[in-house]
Amino acid sequence: MQSAKVERIRELVELLNRASQAYYAQDREIMSNFEYDKRYDELAALERETGVILSNSPTVKVGYEAVDELPKERHESPMLSLGKTKSREELRDWLQGRSAILSWKLDGLTIVLTYREGKLAKAVTRGNGEIGEVITNNAMTFQNLPVNIAYRGELILRGEAVISYSDFEKINREIPDAEEKYKNPRNLCSGSVRQLNNEITAKRRVQLFAFALVKAEGVDFGNSREKQFRFLQEQGFSVVEHRLVTEENILEAISDFEKKVEDNDIPSDGLVLTYDDIAYGEGLGRTAKFPRHSIAFKWADELKETTLREIEWSASRTGLINPVAIFEPVELEGTTVSRASVHNISILRGLKLGIGDRITVYKANMIIPQIAENLTGSDTVEIPKVCPVCGQPTQIRQINEVQSLYCVNGKCPAKSIKAFTLFASRDAMNIDGLSEATLEKFIDRGFIREYADLYHLDRHRQKIIQMEGFGEKSYRNLEDSVNASRRTTLPRLIYALGIANIGAANAKMLCRHFDYDLERLKSADVETLSAIEGVGEVIATAFAEYMGDPENLKRLDRLLSELDLEKPQVDEDSQTLAGLVFVVTGSLNHYGSRGELKEEIERRGGKVTGSVTGKTTCLINNDSASGSTKNKKARELQVPVLTEEEFLERYFGREQS
Repeated sequence: MQSAKVERIRELVELLNRASQAYYAQDREIMSNFEYDKRYDELAALERETGVILSNSPTVKVGYEAVDELPKERHESPMLSLGKTKSREELRDWLQGRSAILSWKLDGLTIVLTYREGKLAKAVTRGNGEIGEVITNNAMTFQNLPVNIAYRGELILRGEAVISYSDFEKINREIPDAEEKYKNPRNLCSGSVRQLNNEITAKRRVQLFAFALVKAEGVDFGNSREKQFRFLQEQGFSVVEHRLVTEENILEAISDFEKKVEDNDIPSDGLVLTYDDIAYGEGLGRTAKFPRHSIAFKWADELKETTLREIEWSASRTGLINPVAIFEPVELEGTTVSRASVHNISILRGLKLGIGDRITVYKANMIIPQIAENLTGSDTVEIPKVCPVCGQPTQIRQINEVQSLYCVNGKCPAKSIKAFTLFASRDAMNIDGLSEATLEKFIDRGFIREYADLYHLDRHRQKIIQMEGFGEKSYRNLEDSVNASRRTTLPRLIYALGIANIGAANAKMLCRHFDYDLERLKSADVETLSAIEGVGEVIATAFAEYMGDPENLKRLDRLLSELDLEKPQVDEDSQTLAGLVFVVTGSLNHYGSRGELKEEIERRGGKVTGSVTGKTTCLINNDSASGSTKNKKARELQVPVLTEEEFLERYFGREQS
């Protein structure tokens, strides 16, 4: 009965939140006010009756709080990794005639949760298995985590914090710069969970799935992990999808999970098998590295041989033209695959691709198609001399040892929509409601031809209101957002202009150097710009060429007449990294992306560059022992290579346990 009521709570929370989103953000109603109030009262009554309140329930509002650092805490018992196998038969033999729980091995961040007197008391990350970080405030914002439960004793459980593929893709769609997009849901989740401000965590829509109960005082589970799962579900927790298996049905169960991989919205990288008999499993003890009560199953990469049909060239707003391999369709992990990104010219040439070559392909993490190997190596693919969109000349440019193809036509249509998308993006002018699809419609109808036109959409008000998907309220919301963007900063404006190689970090660096004086910026020549530490000739040339174009300056002047630029007030005492230069590479643990760490370094007066030179203060790389090009260069130049933990301790003064 309790389980049914908890499930009804989940349904009502999802329904009411969806209704609020539709009404306030999408200008549409999916239920009347009367119906909403009725469902809300039903939810509140069920929460009182069951004692279960989810963190995203409309009846509660979790307060946002920022902290200076995440405290460390030692786990009561070490959290060990699991032994692994890729053999289904070995997994069956491991059972030794016993029943076990087969579940997803979720690909996120493991969290230990403690509840006391029915309330969430503490949440700690796995960390290194012995010491984790306390992230209780952040856990309060997890989308599906109960902050109140019916059970009043001390409850300790382990769960996996994850960000779904659909939420990951939605977050990435809002980031126009390809280099700034998050690489995978796990890295995004890891950085999101460790945020110092839990408002950021809340926006990332982190979910938690319980996979192990550690302690529940006074509850008899009949020595069964299956019953522990049922208990956790009754308390309101989402538990990892699981199935009770024996030697007779385990191979069938593995196949059933395998069929679900492609459509599973929650990232996973295999399965976990755990003895249902708790006492038996714990009695087996552990090796130096692994507990013996569980074993992990990793999917073997499925390689298929096929024939390369063509290379498709895809243009972007920066002029970058990416190669995409089109090959004879093959079945991979249950779906038909015929395309894989080749990323850039360097990778294309490294694979020595040619039309008609025999290649092997696979799905990274059973999701993303990749070329594994070229079995022919004819190396005959021709690099296009003209842009596939506008037909104007292309150019191969080398940046940080990577060669890429660019369209050099400033008026290429492919650049236009992407350029406006960047202009309106969060890190640029932050105009909410201007999606790429909406901008495409505005451009097609002639409403906007240059950036300044966005501030005169009132000239087309009636036509916009009559457009599909728009209405009076949507137009007013857009107009409010456009007007709010008028008050901005020079770094945002410079980034918004979409100048080649000028990302958000470079824009801030340039503006700081010229003391936020736009006239000085506009008149700076290549030599002056190149002399700025961390700029270099490529960035300097691109910037000077843009500002040296009379048409660009006219458009910029028209845009400036619509804006109110604020000059930031710099607290000199906070500039603890002034004069220091850093390079950040690889995945991060404390930040959702390298861009977030760059911003924090820049706020403290430091500079972040893309390549290691003799002027680099240190290279930040969590894989400090790798043989990467940047690590080799750092060792050659005797530049320190620090892990993220070491960097934070040395430069931000955060104590590490």
